[in-house]
Amino acid sequence: MKNEARYLVPGDYMADPSVHVFNDRLYIYPSHDWESGVPENDNGDHFNMKDYHVFSTDDVMHGEVVDHGVVLKVEDIAWAGRQLWDCDVAFKNGKYYMYFPMKDQNDIFRIGVAISDRPEGPFIPQSDPMKGSYSIDPAVFCDDDGSHYMYFGGIWGGQLQRYRDNKAIENPCLPADNEPALPGRVVKLRDDMLEFAEAPRAVLVLDEHGEPLKAGDSHRFFEASWMHKYNGKYYLSYSTGDTHFLCYAIGDNPYGPFTYQGVILTPVVGWTTHHAIVEYKGKWYLFHHDCVPSGGKTWLRSLKVVELEYDAEGKIITIDGGGE
Repeated sequence: MKNEARYLVPGDYMADPSVHVFNDRLYIYPSHDWESGVPENDNGDHFNMKDYHVFSTDDVMHGEVVDHGVVLKVEDIAWAGRQLWDCDVAFKNGKYYMYFPMKDQNDIFRIGVAISDRPEGPFIPQSDPMKGSYSIDPAVFCDDDGSHYMYFGGIWGGQLQRYRDNKAIENPCLPADNEPALPGRVVKLRDDMLEFAEAPRAVLVLDEHGEPLKAGDSHRFFEASWMHKYNGKYYLSYSTGDTHFLCYAIGDNPYGPFTYQGVILTPVVGWTTHHAIVEYKGKWYLFHHDCVPSGGKTWLRSLKVVELEYDAEGKIITIDGGGE
């Protein structure tokens, strides 16, 4: 399906959107690409982001998109090394909590927390990363009972392959194609939103026979988890990374397991694909990015949105990403 699309920030390069509705207004929390000059490699060093902006609108497809400016930057963070990759924001008890991945001074990805009184920031970071945190792509989901869950993880440059059972291993490796794929992680957040309430758990994506998707499956998890609820079901969506799809799986609770359902978005122009799914004013939207405006430079991505639709059975209708 080819839907009407809109580039939301045509004057700058923004990617990896997290999107939420706060106070009846839609807020977008992207990463901020720039031409840093770092050579491209499989570790993603060329994604050398150094700050975050926040954007908001009250009309997704046609309204003004307000840039609230820089709300957090590397030099604000005491434990900073480099690379502020995608973030997410959650609200509880009058405060807004930004969760961000960044490499520490040992070049290991951790997840930090920054706090604001307003959804548009600015955000003030805590002095240390979350205890026991690792890897990238935090996405925070608030369930109907007010509990918050963080989904995170990404392989290759996201470093998830360096961990087993939440512990770093000496000889990191990826599973063989015929072995179960490395899963993302989910963890319930503590009531104060500043730390994990438990040990992170594996997020299992199963095939129609109840078996975990294999590492060689082009629809297996790679990075960029997102969670939303539709008709009482939990929809886990994610990027397949090097096969360039956005896919989804459905479960009955926030921890899963989740049964694979299909492709949300076919490949875009550019290597990465990353997204958020949100309902606003009675319609569902897929926020994502591509590299058309930069002429295909995969480290210069542009924030984009299309309407997302479900069929009568609750399946997401596949959207054409416009790539190969």
